This record gives sequence, C-alpha cells and structure tokens, in this order.
Amino acid sequence: MTEKILILDFGSQYTQLIARAVREANVYCEIIPYHKSFTFENGLKGIILSGSPFSVNDENAPLVDIASFVEKVPVLGVCYGAQLTAKTFGGRVDKSNKREYGRAMMLQQKSDVLLNGINSPTQVWMSHSDSIALLPEGFEVLATTESIPVAAFKKTNNTTNPLYGLQFHPEVYHSTEGKNILKNFLVDVCGCSQNWTPANFIHETVEELKKKIGNRKVIMALSGGVDSTVAATLISKAIGKNLFGIFVDNGVLRKDEFEQVIETYKQLDLNVKGVNAKEHFYTKLAGKTDPEEKRKIIGKTFIEIFDHESHALEGIEMLGQGTIYPDVIESVSVHGPSQTIKSHHNVGGLPDTMKLELVEPLRFLFKDEVRKVGLELGIPYDLLYRHPFPGPGLAIRILGEVTEEKVSLLQRADAIYTNGLKEHGLYDKVWQAGTILLPVKSVGVMGDERTYEYTVALRAVTSVDGMTADWAHLPYEFLAHISNEIINNVRGINRVVYDISSKPPATIEWE
Repeated sequence: MTEKILILDFGSQYTQLIARAVREANVYCEIIPYHKSFTFENGLKGIILSGSPFSVNDENAPLVDIASFVEKVPVLGVCYGAQLTAKTFGGRVDKSNKREYGRAMMLQQKSDVLLNGINSPTQVWMSHSDSIALLPEGFEVLATTESIPVAAFKKTNNTTNPLYGLQFHPEVYHSTEGKNILKNFLVDVCGCSQNWTPANFIHETVEELKKKIGNRKVIMALSGGVDSTVAATLISKAIGKNLFGIFVDNGVLRKDEFEQVIETYKQLDLNVKGVNAKEHFYTKLAGKTDPEEKRKIIGKTFIEIFDHESHALEGIEMLGQGTIYPDVIESVSVHGPSQTIKSHHNVGGLPDTMKLELVEPLRFLFKDEVRKVGLELGIPYDLLYRHPFPGPGLAIRILGEVTEEKVSLLQRADAIYTNGLKEHGLYDKVWQAGTILLPVKSVGVMGDERTYEYTVALRAVTSVDGMTADWAHLPYEFLAHISNEIINNVRGINRVVYDISSKPPATIEWE
C-alpha cells in the first residue's frame, strides 16, 4: 500500500503549498476538509493540520479531535493547527498586540529531530493575529522568535505518537529552511520512505487502470494540452486501442497545431481520430461579439460534435478526463466550491444522456507533477511545457466577431511572436504569452502606400499559478524585432502594441 500523509484543511490560502512541499519530498499526500471523516488505513504515516483564516477563540472555530489522531500517527500543527493543538490540550492562545505578518528570525531553544540540520537563527514566515501565550502541561518550547515566545513546540509525554506545532508557515518560499523542517517530520518523525516518484506513480496507476477498466472501451476528448495528453497516454498504456481519442479542430487553434498534435499522438501510439470542424464553428460564431456568448457557443458546439462522434462508436462505457488535483480540491474545499469566473473553465461538461463512468488517472496530481509523469512517459518536452492556452482558443484573443480571415491573421502573427520568444531564449522565462487581434484599424505607411489595417497587442506575463500575474519585462530590442517581423510578414496588420497591465486589475486574456 502507498504511504500517505493526510493534510486537514482549515481553509488556509497556503494549504496547497503544504501538499506541494510534501510531494516534492517524494511522499504522497492528500488534502481533505477538516470536517470530513477518514479511516486510519495501514499506509497512513502522519497528519498535518493546516493554517486557517479563523481564530481558535472564535465561537465557530473549526475543531478536530487531535488527541485521537495522535494515538494512531504523528501529528504536526501549522499556524492555526499549532494554536488549536495548544488550546485543545489546555494551553492559552491570546490575541497578539499586533498582527504578525512577514519575515521573522527563529531561534532554537532545544535540539530535536524536527529541527535537525536547521540553522539557528533561520528565517521563517509569520501570518497570524493570535499567539500561544502558554503551552499546556507536558509540552516544551523548541524555538522562539524575537517577538513570540513559542515558534515551535512538541508534546513531551511519550505515551502517544509525536505531536508538534509550528507557529510559522514552513511551506512558503520565505521560510528559507521550511521544506527541510517538513522533510524532517516526514522522514525522521513519520518514517516515510520517499518512494513516491513519477515512475512509481506510472506503474501503480497503469495497474489500477487495468483492473478498473478491464475489457471496457473508453472515449476521451483530447485538446493537445498537457493534462489530456498525459491522461490519455496512461490509459492507453493500460488498455491500448480500447481507448478512443477525439481531437476536434475548432478553427481557433494555434497555427498548424491540429496537424502537429495529431502527428505527436501517432508517435505516442494513441488511438486518436482528428475531426476537422472549422467551418462548423465559424458558422456558429458568425455575427457573435459578446465574449461570454462566444465561449458558450464553442463549448456547446464542441460537446455536440463529441457526442456525435461517441455515438458513432459501439460499446463505449467510460469517459477519460484529464482532471487534476487543484480541480478536485476546489470542489471539496472548506468553504464549498469556488465560484466560476469564466464559463470556459467548465467546457468539459458533457450531456447527462451519455451516462459514462469517469476515468481520471491524474486526479491526485498537481500540474508540475503531471509534467514530470509526462516526461517519464516519453511525451515531447515542447508539448508538456507549452504555455497555458484558453479552452475557447483564439476566439477570445480576437476581440469582436470571429471570422476565418481574422483567425488566419492572428495565427500568423502569434506564430511569429511565439517562435521569436523561443529563438531568443525567452519562452521559458514567461508563464504565458499570446497575441490579441484588436477590433480597430489604423492608418499606416508601407513603402509609398497608405494602409488601413488591423492592430495586434502582444501579451506576456510572469506568474506561478495564473491567480495573479505581472507583465513580463521583455527587452525593447526583442519587441522591436517582433513588431517588424509581424508588420513585414502579415499583410493586414500594420501596428503592434505591448500590453503592460498586471492581474489584478486586468486579466491575462482580454476576453
């Protein structure tokens, strides 16, 4: 059985970072809401209690039975989790004189396996408005900071498993040795063997898929993106030609993308049918200018085509999807599902009439882990590390009505920009880049002729997860070069501008 760490989520903005830090140590973990029941199966090696926006002194403060947990496995409380531990066992947690937020220097007071190899002082990241004023009987301070008396502590009564608390956030980047502290907890306290690797994941997942699917047939919509490609490759390894992939050309893909992706799928020996539906999408989009309406048309039309293709196949019982862990966490979060910001995030919704059982081999992986698994599977680096691309494609990078002529203009301009980023070593330095065709024409001069042609905006941002983003400070010389290349090679565009807005207040896409 796979070893596992369970992270109980009390609603902290950093909970996913704890999980990522645990996974980086090659230890498998799962996040569940604090109020969800679970069983102490054989592979469970320890529990981490997350931070929270709540105070332990709130009337409606979230509570768990820490005493019963620590009877079975080691427990580590982080921030709120530490304060809850202290209060539960009879300590005192008071409101701080001021909210402690930001960097602090932690000083060790006692040597302990949790802090093995950690410098003293070492920088940690605080984010709390309460402090532990008094530890319970049978607990001792392991570390302090200049402003708080209890930065790290442990239960000294050895009748149960180890119980620790950290007042700071070891999972964030600014806690410079925080991941080493977590690793000490995982390896030296919980006894994890650190054997959760991409190769191990592939082997276990393929075996599980073989058992789950058996001789049944699976259909899957492919997009050429990372998640669907890796998921399809895993399913294909388990069932071969019993996986039927459908890749639809909706007319708003990147230049030559349909042909390139189909060729990649052939190299991966995936059983995929390419469907050229460009004209159908252009007809549906004719005259439509509202961004949300365009998104819905593309989503609905895709589902109609996919439904039609699936009915042309006999004996399909299962549906493959590239769902990844952040989607799963959102759907069972402490505060309920996150609100949908744009409808295209839900394009995967399929008609109830299909009645297919889901196969989601990536549902417990983060995006960076999906890429590592993809590399292990032999999927080309260029596909795995492509910039994110919106579900509605270039339709939401063409402001206003989408026409075949505008798509062609934008595809050519965008290809020049993307290839230029790669040639100049800039592609991997930005999180996402794209070209936007604006619904305005302006006067220009080309040779002795006056022109009246379209304007494009170049967009490039740096980001970690897309939730916030800063505009990328690309070199002026590069932007000048790309501007000249686009204007000289794409007849119909005579002006290029660069978008220097950050998110928030702007969004990454223009529509």
